[in-house]
Amino acid sequence: MAVLIRAWKVAPGGLKVMFACSFFMNLGFYALIPYLTLHLTGDFLWSMALTGVLLGVRQFSQQGLTFVGGIVADRLGCKETLVFGVWVRAVGFLSFAFCGEVWQFFAAAIVSGLGGALFEPSYQAAFARLTPAEHRNMLFSFKNIVANFGMVFSTIVGSVLSSFEFFYLSIASGLIYVGIGVLIAWKLPKLEVEFSRESVLDDVRAILRDKPFVVYTFILIGYYYLFMQLFLTLPQLAESVAGTKSGVAYVYGAISLSVVCFQLPLSGKLRKYENRFMLIGVGTLVMGLGLFSFAFASNLIALLAGSIVFAFGTMIAGPLLMDVVPMFAPPRQIASYYGFNGYSLAVGGALSTSAGGWLYDLGADRGWTLLPWLVCLAVSAAAAIGLYLMKDNRNRFRGSPVDRDTPA
Repeated sequence: MAVLIRAWKVAPGGLKVMFACSFFMNLGFYALIPYLTLHLTGDFLWSMALTGVLLGVRQFSQQGLTFVGGIVADRLGCKETLVFGVWVRAVGFLSFAFCGEVWQFFAAAIVSGLGGALFEPSYQAAFARLTPAEHRNMLFSFKNIVANFGMVFSTIVGSVLSSFEFFYLSIASGLIYVGIGVLIAWKLPKLEVEFSRESVLDDVRAILRDKPFVVYTFILIGYYYLFMQLFLTLPQLAESVAGTKSGVAYVYGAISLSVVCFQLPLSGKLRKYENRFMLIGVGTLVMGLGLFSFAFASNLIALLAGSIVFAFGTMIAGPLLMDVVPMFAPPRQIASYYGFNGYSLAVGGALSTSAGGWLYDLGADRGWTLLPWLVCLAVSAAAAIGLYLMKDNRNRFRGSPVDRDTPA
């Protein structure tokens, strides 16, 4: 607890606003999306494959356009793009309350994804700029804890509201994002940054010529394939094993509470290891092992044990994933780099929800219950090997504004 208090105290005022946003973003997102899966497969009798396609479309409409969102933020400003993006997300989440046809759900999913495409690179770039260099490790780890606090509370909100009607859950989640936009517009200071003066095409060419960064982005497809199992196969498995929708809350609660309790101590222990790519690879492999254990989860205890292993993987890799992006990026293109890096989540997430849903259905139909989880293990091993082979050249832009203190 003392470490959490210290992290809060050393954070500049603007960064505290970002922490609050992270909490409420996760609260609104995790309260809705896992229960959207159960709403579609239960109330509308959608197959897992079709539900997976919807989630994949939502994911790709977000991460597939984060590069554009990053370019917009680099030219118009992070704060302005951030506010507009969360309000677009609010419209998408509110729309789910009124959907009844397949095309309506897909339209709402695309709108909610477009909002994320705008605010995600803006958020990451603003957080990186506001974080004091001497406290980066602690504050990025603290962000992961705050986000998981939001996930913990989302299980309560999601479970309670979904027990009444999905309509109320959708409205509540959308209004949370409306409130986030108000908070940012009111409290986040305007960031004085060096805007990119290059053409969009020049930005694209510069990033594509940065081969180490492109390789890093490609490898992270594997990480996000694993992470996005949280939104389709894992809720379905949790409900199946527990026999009730509350199984989803148990799993999410186990993951989130593990992060809240162990993230900062674990990050402190790992600080002495300099190669951050290797640590991201180790974390990815641990996540794969946690998911693989679900193949043998015949009761809730086994399911929660696997969830905790998965959580430790995210604790190792999660805080480092975004922290290494400024290592690659020139100061004037940081949001664009974050945006391009979003393609890893776009492709990995789309594969996870579409192919993951198909593999889950195939395994269930043919009695190959091991199939989807064996694929997860293979993906984690491939990603871990790729990250192990990467060189940690964090000093490419030593002395850039991102590496210096930014006043709140």
